[in-house]
Amino acid sequence: MAHLHRVASLLPLYLLCGPILGVSTQGFQPPAPIPNVGTATFINQIVSDWGLPKAPAWGSQSPTPILDAGTETFVNRILTEWGSPGGVAIAVVRKSGQGIGVDEKTLFAIGSNSKLFNVIAAGLLINNETLSPRVSWNSRIRSLIPSWALMDPLGHELSYRASDDTQTIISKAKFLRPSAEFREVWQYNNVMYMVLSHLPTALLPSKIPFARYVKANIFDPLGLGWTTYSFDAANATGNLADGMSRQRTPEEIRSDPLGPGIPRPLPYFSPTGGENGNAISGAGGIISNAIDMVSSVINAKWLQTLLLDGMNPTNNMSVIPPQVLGMVSTGITVQHGAAQFPELSPVVYGGGQGRSSYRGHEVIEHDGGAPGFHTKILRLPSDGLGVAILSNDDVYGSIFIQIIKGHILDRALGLTEIDWDASHHPGFYPPKPPRPANPPLPSVGPFTSLAGSYKNPGYQTIELCVVANLDSSRTGSSATQSCKDLTAEAPRTLPGAVDARIPSLLTRIDSVWASHLLLTHWSDNVFNISALQSVPTGNASEPFWMYVVDGRGVAEFARDSVGGRVGLGMSGIWDAGSRVPACSPAGSTVRERAEVWFDPEGV
Repeated sequence: MAHLHRVASLLPLYLLCGPILGVSTQGFQPPAPIPNVGTATFINQIVSDWGLPKAPAWGSQSPTPILDAGTETFVNRILTEWGSPGGVAIAVVRKSGQGIGVDEKTLFAIGSNSKLFNVIAAGLLINNETLSPRVSWNSRIRSLIPSWALMDPLGHELSYRASDDTQTIISKAKFLRPSAEFREVWQYNNVMYMVLSHLPTALLPSKIPFARYVKANIFDPLGLGWTTYSFDAANATGNLADGMSRQRTPEEIRSDPLGPGIPRPLPYFSPTGGENGNAISGAGGIISNAIDMVSSVINAKWLQTLLLDGMNPTNNMSVIPPQVLGMVSTGITVQHGAAQFPELSPVVYGGGQGRSSYRGHEVIEHDGGAPGFHTKILRLPSDGLGVAILSNDDVYGSIFIQIIKGHILDRALGLTEIDWDASHHPGFYPPKPPRPANPPLPSVGPFTSLAGSYKNPGYQTIELCVVANLDSSRTGSSATQSCKDLTAEAPRTLPGAVDARIPSLLTRIDSVWASHLLLTHWSDNVFNISALQSVPTGNASEPFWMYVVDGRGVAEFARDSVGGRVGLGMSGIWDAGSRVPACSPAGSTVRERAEVWFDPEGV
């Protein structure tokens, strides 16, 4: 099924009014299409009443239209300035009755905005009086999942494989090393949400998969007919947008972080599992669109439900108990202890929800990111306002949805507009320093001696292969057959990845996020790590392109004090958070300092 390519010049708009009707969802049955009414400008503003107060909280009886030609011009300017190959869908709900959305059928991966559904699902289990023994917000995970053990699984996004299920991820958690003490600081991670998503299967007699539990208890009762965990179902509609990225080499990214590159579509990152979902479902597996996130004549929608404290606006039935929404949206930990800008506030984090203020107005929100997609879903409960912004730009989507958010809120709240684009201007992203000239070579041994297999029980065994070496006569001379094969195929499957001037090691990995790790020499025993994805093109003359997933990690080789064999420490391969010192974990040896330590195979 061909995917949709959304470009910056097209922002289709649909306008809605009148009653909101329910929809039957036997299996995956999307609602009947709503015709687009324009692609060039936002030419109409229609107000629809869905049972909420007529007057907006900020006092205007006739609020100024938000999604109009001016907003379209602004968004297109931002997309052009940032060189985006993707597009944006924006939708706004106001308690006064205004309901407007754009590009109503296009499906986006909403990434970590899936987490709220996960926590709400746990809240529904807590609210389930038929469960025995009962579950509470204070229940210990070990009492619910006996196999659970914890070193502290915070972050470690490369630890889980594409083939892992939640039970496998739970079994590996005790091997994942922390960078801070338990509950010492806020650290964002997917692993704990994966554990949480195992609860329906673990607690209910039916052993229902998490994705089917959410569908039966949230999607279907709210009529979210387009929303699904199934790639196959979304793809079959013909409306699944391509996640857009840019083909750039690690060196091009280092020298020009915001360079244009070559626009390329990404394959969907988590295609397995169907309606049963998979391990990533609870952390970031939902696919949805502007219809289901906001409002429609067809369905009762997500933002409306949140603004109504869990009530289905079609029939006034409570789908999510208000106390569940109240709990998940209440701050438990401090995400940002200080305001990032004067107009903002510190941020506290609850269950898949951050809570803060924007220019004196309280905001509950969350961002979502998946390869090729970035989303933001927010609501201002005291102002009766909800906004969803969905983008299929992998590289800059996370930045310009913040700019668009500020523009929309300033207009909706009647505030003097702030130039948020200037705050996030490309000039704020300086190039990274180049590799030192004539750096010292590894002191632990020649580059060829670093090749071999390394293991960590929380991750996987990796085989490092020399793909570039200062002494080319020795490259591959004693390599395994698998390394010879990898070295031979790398120029075709990872075009532009290897710089023959810089000694480099390459390994295949089984990961949701990447297919390879590339270690390029920096100085002495230190290498930079780039996570790469080899992406087929279907073009025989150019069969693959290389997607640079991340390039922030550092690897360091060191001899173990016991036995003297060379092992490998990695740091920076997951985001420990701004409140964790850069030198954490601390220690006097590489093994002690590493976030992940790989022993040589055989130890």
